[in-house]
Amino acid sequence: MRRAAIASPSRRGFAQAAALACAGLAMPARAARDRDVLNLYNWNNYISEATLQRFEAGCDCRVMQDYYSSNEELLAKLAAGAVGYDLLVPTGNAVETLIRQNALRPLDKTQLHNLGNIKPEFLDTPFDPGNVYSVPYAYSMTLLGYNEQRLREAGVPTDSWAAVFEPRHLERLAGRVTVLDDQREVFAAALKYLGMSVNERSEAKLKQARDLILRAKPYWAAFNASSYIKELTIGNVWLAHGYSNDMFQAQADARRARRPFTIGYSIPEEGAVLSLDSMVLHRTGRRPDLAYRFIDFMLEGRNSADLTNLIGSGNPNAAAMPYIEPAIRANPGVFPDAAHRSRLEMMRDYDRATRRLANRLWIEVKVR
Repeated sequence: MRRAAIASPSRRGFAQAAALACAGLAMPARAARDRDVLNLYNWNNYISEATLQRFEAGCDCRVMQDYYSSNEELLAKLAAGAVGYDLLVPTGNAVETLIRQNALRPLDKTQLHNLGNIKPEFLDTPFDPGNVYSVPYAYSMTLLGYNEQRLREAGVPTDSWAAVFEPRHLERLAGRVTVLDDQREVFAAALKYLGMSVNERSEAKLKQARDLILRAKPYWAAFNASSYIKELTIGNVWLAHGYSNDMFQAQADARRARRPFTIGYSIPEEGAVLSLDSMVLHRTGRRPDLAYRFIDFMLEGRNSADLTNLIGSGNPNAAAMPYIEPAIRANPGVFPDAAHRSRLEMMRDYDRATRRLANRLWIEVKVR
């Protein structure tokens, strides 16, 4: 996800205070209105403007968003002391971290009248048993996006991680392949190709994954988590390791630009990462009442469907399905069938020792 430039809450607060100081007798009423603000820390482009406007009109409040580009950025900012966010939308393993840090408010489910809309398979997850803290929002899969014509000409398979890791395929694509600039995601792909869990903690097995990555690295163009959509769309990259909603966007962009090729994407047969993003209440938020109203609003089918129709995210909300465009509902890269779902795996939070080991192995990958 790309991070958008946005003024910080403190800078906004300064500007508002200055305006109030000049407002004379209107200041108390204006101040009361300004307190009705939901502070949301979210991925960029992760809610449609029309949805936000409906919520703001319905609650007579404003939503102020800051954005992060990775779960690591979210966690680092909070660890550095950021406070005042009412609502966050982290991925499962980051939710697990925040629970362990006692950073979240337990949910009062009596305020969530639409919680029953969530599909049962997305509830009671390993990262939050019983959904004590989290409400599913949307999901994506980490898979392969590719230039259909180029890979067909090269005779490279599009349904296996072998396309990313095997030199016999990569030598036909040298300099045209990117992988995510994300430690856990790159190792997860390697571990899946080796027939292991994405949550493997054995030092020996993680080193096997490192060796596989290092063997393939000379053929890759870059570690890229920010611009691979554009690179695929204009034809600079032929194969990319990335997120399903990004591949959906790349495919649509190439079609709109009338490129002489088509972008496809697929879940490798060895399996892939399923990333479930959830809404959680941060302990430092000042308006949990607005956070509950927002969560319940997003659990309504039409509002939840807006996001899938906008960016091609997977949707855990059963009530959203009738509002999702038929072509998207039928897309296996957005809504995989049972066979593919059985090979998807959510990442779990590492313990401290495994985190240190993974960080060291990642540094080896990046510098060698």
